Amino acid sequence: MASEKKDASALISKKKTIKPRKSRDADCCSVNFLKCVLHIFNVIFLFAGAGVFLVGAWTIATRHRFVALLPTPTYPAISYLLCIAGALGVPLCGLGCCGLKTENRTSLLCYTYFLLITFLLEVGAGGLAFYYEVAVEDELRFELNATFITNYALDTVVTDAVDIMQTEFKCCGANQYTEWRKSAWHEHDPRLLVPDSCCKTVTTRCGMRDHPSNIYYHGCVHEFTKHIRDQLVILAAVGVGMSVIPIFGFFFSCVLYVKIKHVID
Repeated sequence: MASEKKDASALISKKKTIKPRKSRDADCCSVNFLKCVLHIFNVIFLFAGAGVFLVGAWTIATRHRFVALLPTPTYPAISYLLCIAGALGVPLCGLGCCGLKTENRTSLLCYTYFLLITFLLEVGAGGLAFYYEVAVEDELRFELNATFITNYALDTVVTDAVDIMQTEFKCCGANQYTEWRKSAWHEHDPRLLVPDSCCKTVTTRCGMRDHPSNIYYHGCVHEFTKHIRDQLVILAAVGVGMSVIPIFGFFFSCVLYVKIKHVID
């Protein structure tokens, strides 16, 4: 009889030490509330990801025509990072919706990790764009002229990019038009003083005359640098600005992951 009383008292004391699980609607940040917030977040994140992807794709499609003239692959790498980060939006939203519906902690954990990866991609692309926006001017000042005089007419991609640049920016040479006389292209045909794309009115072999009424006298480096820097500012703003959004999803999914463990139906 005494042993039975002892066992009963031990069981009661054990029950008192066990913390009761909370219901779904307990606390201000309940499971149901967090699920509703994350559903709304998924919609916002999907549209934000589409926006990031479109900016990256637009940069690749329309602003990469001068990439061959850049000494390093930093600029195109930023665009591709944004495309990857934006493209993760659709599968991530699908994974998040499945995890919320089933309340599967493994799915929620994967969802949280991928949100972190998206954040790192976007903030990395934005930070890299900010850094390169400052460094690109010095880089082009030292390297662009060498690209012009060494590769023009020998590399088709570089040749097309140079011709488009000189026509679009109304310039001639990297720093000044006289630099063309030191190029391998000029040695091949000394009668041509500058490429035809330097001419104000482009015609065949118009580069034989370097009079200011016929060709542009200022170099391309300043206009080209401004063009690249303006685009880098856009990429930096998109990358850093949009990287704020995954932080909220990461925080709410972490809280939900913990709370589901202590919830009973």
